[in-house]
Amino acid sequence: MKIIQTPPRFYPYIGGTEQLTFYLCKELVKKGHYVKIICANEPEVGDGVIEGMEVRRLPYIGKIANTNITIPLLMELMKDDFDVIHTYFPHPWSADMSALVGLMKNKPLFLTYNNDITGKGINKLIANTYNFICLRFLLKRPNKIFITHENYLKTSPFLEPFKDKIVITPPGVDMDRFKPLNLPKNEENIIFFLSRLDRFHLYKGLEFLLKAIKRIAHEIPLKLYVGGEGELIYDYKRFVKENGIEEKVVFLGRLNNEQLVKYYNLCDIFVLPSISSTQEGFGLVALESMACKKPVIVTDIVGVAENVKRYKAGIVIPPKDIELLSEGIEYLLLNKDKAEEMGFNAYHLVKNRYVWQKHAQIVEEEYLKTID
Repeated sequence: MKIIQTPPRFYPYIGGTEQLTFYLCKELVKKGHYVKIICANEPEVGDGVIEGMEVRRLPYIGKIANTNITIPLLMELMKDDFDVIHTYFPHPWSADMSALVGLMKNKPLFLTYNNDITGKGINKLIANTYNFICLRFLLKRPNKIFITHENYLKTSPFLEPFKDKIVITPPGVDMDRFKPLNLPKNEENIIFFLSRLDRFHLYKGLEFLLKAIKRIAHEIPLKLYVGGEGELIYDYKRFVKENGIEEKVVFLGRLNNEQLVKYYNLCDIFVLPSISSTQEGFGLVALESMACKKPVIVTDIVGVAENVKRYKAGIVIPPKDIELLSEGIEYLLLNKDKAEEMGFNAYHLVKNRYVWQKHAQIVEEEYLKTID
């Protein structure tokens, strides 16, 4: 089977959609399928073959809604031959072009729907216009719509009319890469947060985590490490300075693969305090930290939250609750045995329920049903 995948970007770019695409396609190649990725040339590394996947990278003129505008995408897809095309949302340009080509060539289309498009001010107007005019066309086209957890069907205002197409495909973790390591620690009580630090990722809730750190910074020794880069890093640094917690917060910038695994292992707690149920697709970073035997603090809108609570793998709190967030951090830092027990539970939860082989198997079965 020849499969075309159209994520907005691809490895070595690191993001939720890009990670999901990479590991799904890696498993599909192992199953004997031909996979071609067509995406934006960000970062500028050019075409090539990665883990058996052919990667075609296109120039882009800018971004809208975190989607690279790749003008040649339509023609590139039209000249290619394939059995199925698989695209991703909320990345409207690549998703809409893929839907259009699928319609024109009468080919099966599959859509992974990670989260809605929302915004504030002018971005909200643009998002509402797109959702009203274009999104319904897009959602009518796919043979199947994949979502990572069932609760998203309840929180998204757009998916209900298409619930018969919905297939739940929980994501996975590469447990050969994300695993417990016995690293020497120079500091105790380390908290780790990871995200793009741009306006599109405000929903990850770093603002509230910094306020929680301020609340307990002088009551308990701790250090917050923030991984990621983006234009808002200067605003976050200003907040840290103005509130006298410069010695408590370290901005690490962009982390490579080795550094990422290192900080997952060095931390005592990983925190993902997401604040928007319509924008938070799942929160793969929480799974990655859990695979390293770390307890997590997540809000109840994160995809793994229900299982974190059920299997006692960390603490689940409501979004924007600074008091409960700070209390949760303090509790886990002061109760090391309990935190270690939660980390053990987290590791086994990921090992038993969140592996990429299961994700790829569900997707492959849906492809084959359509072709048959």
